[in-house]
Amino acid sequence: MGAANITCVDSSEVMLEDAQSKLKAQSNVNYVQGDAAHTILADKQCDVVLERALIHHIPREELAACFAEALRILRPGGTLIIQDRTPEDCLLAGSQTNIRGYFFARYPKLAKQEVERRHDNATVMSALHQAGFRVVQKRQLWETRQIHTNFAALERDLKARTGRSILHELSEAELSDLNEYIRRQLDSDYQAIVEQDRWTIWSAMR
Repeated sequence: MGAANITCVDSSEVMLEDAQSKLKAQSNVNYVQGDAAHTILADKQCDVVLERALIHHIPREELAACFAEALRILRPGGTLIIQDRTPEDCLLAGSQTNIRGYFFARYPKLAKQEVERRHDNATVMSALHQAGFRVVQKRQLWETRQIHTNFAALERDLKARTGRSILHELSEAELSDLNEYIRRQLDSDYQAIVEQDRWTIWSAMR
């Protein structure tokens, strides 16, 4: 985004250390331990606040408080950008690129858990307006998650459950079964797989 200064906020010291290791070449980044509703940042400090893959961890009744904190630290005219998945994003059918869809086709119990922790668009929009944001826009984004050289590379990634917390709900036997199911859905074991995730993006102006 070309920001002059960046502040990373997380409640987990481990996550902040991980961010610091990945951004060590950047000299314009600060790291603050806090949570989304209590960032401890100063009033009207930020031009942009980005909350990526955050709000599904926040209960519905606490969303407005989370957004109110973003409003507090934004300068007038600043923008809050939220990137997360709605139930509709999660339940799209599996395809050569939307691998996640196959999780729920094979194991409907995962779909139930995934939907329960996701907020629909109406809930997010209502909480943003309740927090005091005046202009809210929404759009969808297909983001390339990873390019796997072949199915074996995808299988290794799935077995590691990297960035896929929902797969921790499966036993090792179920995970092996899921991998075999996905293999049967794909066109070839040997061609590259461009894996994408569908997100919803909300932009809200202070």
